[in-house]
Amino acid sequence: MSDDVQEPPVLRTVMPAGGLRAPSIGGEYGVNELAELVADLLTATELVPADELALVRGRARQSGSFAQALVEEGVASPDGIARILAARHQLPLVDLALADVEQEAARLIPLHVLERVIAIPYALRGDTLLVAVADPANLHGIDELRLATRHPVELGVASREDIVAAVRKLVRNSDAFGARVALVEEADDADFVEDDQTDLEVDDGVSDVPLVRLVNSVLFQAAEDGASDVHFEPQEDSLLVRFRIDGVLHEMQRIPKRLIPGVTTRLKVLAKMDIAERRKPQDGRISLNAAAAGRTLDIRVASLPTVEGEKMVMRLLDKSRRPPTLTELGLSEEMRELLSKIVTQPTGALLVTGPTGSGKSTTLFACLSQINRPEINIITVEDPVEYRMNGVNQVQINNRAGMTFAAALRSILRSDPDVVMVGEIRDGETAKISIEAALTGHLVLSTLHTNDAPGALTRLNEMGVEPFLVGAAVSGVLAQRLARKLCTHCCEMYSPSVDELLAARVSPDVAASVDGMAFYRKRGCPRCNQTGYRGRIGIFQLLRMTEELASLAAKKATREEIERAALETGMRSIWDDGLAKVAAGLTSVEELARVSV
Repeated sequence: MSDDVQEPPVLRTVMPAGGLRAPSIGGEYGVNELAELVADLLTATELVPADELALVRGRARQSGSFAQALVEEGVASPDGIARILAARHQLPLVDLALADVEQEAARLIPLHVLERVIAIPYALRGDTLLVAVADPANLHGIDELRLATRHPVELGVASREDIVAAVRKLVRNSDAFGARVALVEEADDADFVEDDQTDLEVDDGVSDVPLVRLVNSVLFQAAEDGASDVHFEPQEDSLLVRFRIDGVLHEMQRIPKRLIPGVTTRLKVLAKMDIAERRKPQDGRISLNAAAAGRTLDIRVASLPTVEGEKMVMRLLDKSRRPPTLTELGLSEEMRELLSKIVTQPTGALLVTGPTGSGKSTTLFACLSQINRPEINIITVEDPVEYRMNGVNQVQINNRAGMTFAAALRSILRSDPDVVMVGEIRDGETAKISIEAALTGHLVLSTLHTNDAPGALTRLNEMGVEPFLVGAAVSGVLAQRLARKLCTHCCEMYSPSVDELLAARVSPDVAASVDGMAFYRKRGCPRCNQTGYRGRIGIFQLLRMTEELASLAAKKATREEIERAALETGMRSIWDDGLAKVAAGLTSVEELARVSV
């Protein structure tokens, strides 16, 4: 291969003679029929339980795509479906994450065609346009692609996930971007967003068009990258923009210093803040429907005066995402069964502890999704409401209106609840009401800020709850951290030395026992933005209340005494659970040392 021409990474996959027959013209044969064949094969081999395949078939009837249903139910991966389709249709398999889509080639077919067909042009070789499609059996769509460009089209197959991501990136970089992101302006005193929408590029009378487009671009990129927070930090020479992705801040860009006042003003206008007030901290809220990124966001905005200017921090809450299941959280099978027993009890209190941003609310909603059914009344009080769940009455805290956690909780207990979820126990009054509710026939779920599970029992005592009430009311405590998952496309196997394990704060005894064991470590690739990590997984410690622990709590025992007794009854430390996930190749020793204290 010549040095001046760099071919994108493709894998030519050809079916052997006598393989599956080609799709019939004009028929419905293709992805869905192929997926049905895969489902029949899975049924015959019993590789996948029959109940899971029944769920796949039911989802497929709703979405119209059996292949997508296989992916959504976790039976098959997007890459696996793409590989099968490429082999079946004797087309090259294209890895878009490594192919580096050429922007000039991608613009040769209109965006609306690419979105409808789910395709992306990734290279132009001579006069031939190379196009990756998710469904090579979509003959009408392929004809539409050929008619939309004057270039001859050569097809390849890529995963639907990668194509959608590439098209979204193209949308963000296109001039049509502004028309694809809408802002929902809420009323001043409204707790929830109404349906009236205005465009983010609306002229607010303060910002000019380039600034509007700049702010829109940052917000849309944050939505696309799955950021949880966006920081606008004034520096001496520029405005630093950082995204928190998977719990870690990444520098994204630097905006010239002359644009800082305009960007800050634009953000204040969107968040309904006072643009003339620069000396005091302010809070605001934006609701964003970033359709092209597939996310509906509730954005909480906070300003903070610093010596270099006003720092703006935006917390992005995805209203469109569904709560995960207990299995998806990363709980071990034993811990998941134990937690299920706790949350299916009619009374008692389950406390989830951990630092800010460790996924406590997500865990509570996973528990609620397991027990949610029409026969029980579930009421939550949150600040803010992070997930919307059908069949659950959700209350938003409003301190200005006097709706605090304690006030809301008192009202909730008069509303005939079976299950109460308190977003956070922040003060002694909320703690006392929650514990008393758990003793009077309610199941109470809540969060606390402690480092481990045994510390939650002593923290309640410190907040003024009587020790004998703690032992009687608390059914279990789950402590957790969030660790970044290793990117499955680039992680590499290695055998750490004892010195490397000791440097990562592994105890000498454990380091000696795992010496020579194969672990995985990060490397970095385009799919994970060279970080080596993609997504996060929970690391847990579960304490289930026993008679002995209840007796210790009633006697106001110390955290160390409760911990010793709990370990004797089978409780594992957070570090032990993390090491099990390291051994399974889910995360690295360095990441475990970063999140475990």
